[in-house]
Amino acid sequence: MSRLLGRPLTADESVHHKNGDRLDNRPENLELWSRWQPSGQRVADKITFALELLTRYGVTAPSQPETT
Repeated sequence: MSRLLGRPLTADESVHHKNGDRLDNRPENLELWSRWQPSGQRVADKITFALELLTRYGVTAPSQPETT
């Protein structure tokens, strides 16, 4: 998985083998899973966590509609 990503896995990431065979490391059999949950339930903490995930996995945040 590290080779597929081009970087080492982080401490909160794991590799899931879709068919359950840990010896079957074909790219189509692998999924990247994230295990970490942020502590706390404040909205600001959740937003920060969501933005970190979007940045880590190369997804841009949607633009916010303008309010009047």
